Amino acid sequence: MWPARGRHVGPDAEGVLRHTLRQLKDSQAIDDCLEVPDSGADSGGDSPERVFEARWRVPDEVTVRARLSLAPDLGGGREWTLLAEAEQPWDPAWPSPVTRFWPEYGDWDHDAATGLSLSRITTLPEDDKDVRRLLRDSGHDGWCVHVVVHEAMTTDERGRLPLTRWLPATLRHRVVEHRAAPHQLRVVNWALREFDVEVPRGGAVVLPGTPAPSGYDAEDFTVRTVFLDGSEPADLVAAVTRFAALPQPLPDGAGEALTALREDWHLLTLEEELARERKRVAMYVEALEAMTQSRDLYREATERAHEALAAYRESAGAAPAGQQPSGARTTSPFQQLTRTLERLKGGAKALRPAATGQDKEEDTDAGPKGSDG
Repeated sequence: MWPARGRHVGPDAEGVLRHTLRQLKDSQAIDDCLEVPDSGADSGGDSPERVFEARWRVPDEVTVRARLSLAPDLGGGREWTLLAEAEQPWDPAWPSPVTRFWPEYGDWDHDAATGLSLSRITTLPEDDKDVRRLLRDSGHDGWCVHVVVHEAMTTDERGRLPLTRWLPATLRHRVVEHRAAPHQLRVVNWALREFDVEVPRGGAVVLPGTPAPSGYDAEDFTVRTVFLDGSEPADLVAAVTRFAALPQPLPDGAGEALTALREDWHLLTLEEELARERKRVAMYVEALEAMTQSRDLYREATERAHEALAAYRESAGAAPAGQQPSGARTTSPFQQLTRTLERLKGGAKALRPAATGQDKEEDTDAGPKGSDG
C-alpha cells in the first residue's frame, strides 16, 4: 500500500487530472482510468469532491490499483489524497503513483500539512516563531517524510540540488526537504526538542512523524555530515530510504481512503465484473436458502400449534359451559390439555357450584326419573 497527500494550489485541478489520465492511457502508461460518476453530488459548493481511479502494471505484470480523491476548495487550494495498492509487496523501484495522475511538474506539488514543495528545497523562514511553527507542523505530519538539513556554510548553486533527485522513484513525491541556514541551528534544535531529535551542525535528521513508526530511533536517522557540493548525499539517501521501509502506521485519514479503495472500486475488468456478479449471486442463493429454511420451520411450527390448539379445544369442549382452564397465558396447549383431563377425572360435580336445599330436593326428585330413563 502506498499513501500520499498533497495540495493543488492552481486553477482547474479536475481538468489537469482528466488531461493527464487521458494522455497516459493513450500512451499505454496506464491500462485504464475512470472519473467516478457523481462522486461530488453530496459535497455541495462550487468545487465538490471528485474521485479518479487508475490501473496499471509494473514489472513482472503486477497490477496496481489507485484512487485519488480531490477535496473541495476551502481556500488555499484543493487537497488531494492518493492511495495505491499492489498485488505484491511494494517495490521502491516502481514508479511513483503520483506520476499516474499528475504531470511531472505543476500546481499539485505541495505538501498538504505545510504547503511546501514536494520536489524542491524549502528554505526555513527567518522569523524564529515561524520556524518553530513550521517544524512543529512538519514533525506531526504522518503523510510525508520531512528531512531537516543544516548548512554549515552558505552554499552555492551546486549545493542547492534537491534531495529528491537521488531518491528511489517511489519516494520522490513523499519527501519535504527543509534547509536551515548556518545561523539557524539553535532555533531549529529548540523547535525539535518535543520530537527528541537534533540536527548536527552541517548534518541532517529525518523527523519521526506522528505517529512515529515502530523501530524509530533518532540516532539511526541522524546524518552527521551532509556534503552540499553537488555530489550524491549517500548517507542521507540511505537514512530516508530506511525510514520509508519501516512498518508505517496509517496516517490520519488513510484508513478511510484505503477502505474506499478496496470496497468502493469502480474500475473493473470484465473478469472482475463476472467474479463480482458470481459472488453476488452466491450471496443471494445463500439468503434465499436461509429464507426457505426459515419458512419451512415456521410452517412446521404453525402446523404443530394448530394441532395442539385443536386438541385443546376438544378438551375444553368436554368441560361445563362457562368454565375456562386456568393458566392459558402461561402454559402451552399440551399442558392445558393435560390439566383439563386431570380436572375431568373428578367428575362434573367438582366443577359445579354448591347447591341450595331447594336444589337438593329437585335433584332428589329428578334423580329416580333420570335413572328410569
